[in-house]
Amino acid sequence: MSTATVLPATLPATHRVKGLLSRTMPGIVAWFFACLVFFPIFWMTITAFKTEQQAYASSLFFTPTLDSFREVFARSNYFDFALHSVQISVGSTLICLLFAVPCAYSMAFFPTSKTQKILLWMLSTKMMPSVGVLVPLYLVFKNTGLLDTVSGMLIIYTLINLPIAVWMAFTYFNEIPRDILEAGRMDGATTWHEIVYLLLPMSTPGLASTSLLLFILSWNEAFWSINLSSSNAAPLTVFIASYSSPEGLFWAKLSAASVLAVAPILVVGWLSQKQLVRGLTFGAVK
Repeated sequence: MSTATVLPATLPATHRVKGLLSRTMPGIVAWFFACLVFFPIFWMTITAFKTEQQAYASSLFFTPTLDSFREVFARSNYFDFALHSVQISVGSTLICLLFAVPCAYSMAFFPTSKTQKILLWMLSTKMMPSVGVLVPLYLVFKNTGLLDTVSGMLIIYTLINLPIAVWMAFTYFNEIPRDILEAGRMDGATTWHEIVYLLLPMSTPGLASTSLLLFILSWNEAFWSINLSSSNAAPLTVFIASYSSPEGLFWAKLSAASVLAVAPILVVGWLSQKQLVRGLTFGAVK
C-alpha cells in the first residue's frame, strides 16, 4: 500500500530531473570547454594591460595601463610585420588554391588505382617533423637567395599547406554529382569550362572554408617564419618571438605584442564563422 502511494509521487519528479539534465548538460559541457579554450586569450589580453610587475603577480585586480603597447610600438614597426603577414598569408593561400583545384579535380573525376595512395602520401608529409628538414631547406634558401624574402616565405608556406588544400578540395569535389559535368561535356564544355563555370560555383562554400583555413594556418605559422626570416620578410610570429630574449621573458610586452598579432585573425574568424562552418559541413547532408 505504501509503495503504491510513493511511486506516483516520485516518478514524475525523477523524470523531470532527468529531462532537465538531458537538456542542460550539453550546454554546460559546451560552455565549460568554450571557457577552457577562451581562457588563454582572456589572460593574454588582460596581461597586455599590466605592467611587468603586475604581470608577474598574476592578479585579476590591477590598474590598466597602455605602457606595454606604447613600448611595443616604440621598439619596432608593427605595421611592417603585419604587412608581411598579410602578403604571405594571402599569397600562399591563392597559390595553394591555384594548384589544389586542378589537382583535386583530376583525382576526384578521373581517379586511378593510385589516387588514394597519392592522397595518403600527400597527407603523410604533414606528419614529418619540420625540424627534420630545416637544415637542408635553410641551405637551399641561402644558396638561392630566398632566405628572408617574401618569395621564399610564399614558397615554404605553399608547400606546407598544399596537402591540406588538395585534401579539402578533393572532398568537396567528390560530393558533386558527376551527371552535371557529363551534361556539360555533352553541351561541348571543355575542361576549363567545367572547372570555371560548373565546378567552382557549386563548390564555392567548400573552397571558401578552405581558403579561410589556409589563411589562418599561414598567419599562425611560427616555426618556418622564425627560422627562415629575420627582418625583410618577418611576419607577426617573428614580431612576437622578438620579445623572448636571453635576459628573460617580458610578459606584459609579450602579451601586448601577441594581442596585436592575434587580433586581426580573431576578427577575420569571427566575421567569417558562418561561412567557415557552412563550408566545413558542405556535402555532409544529402
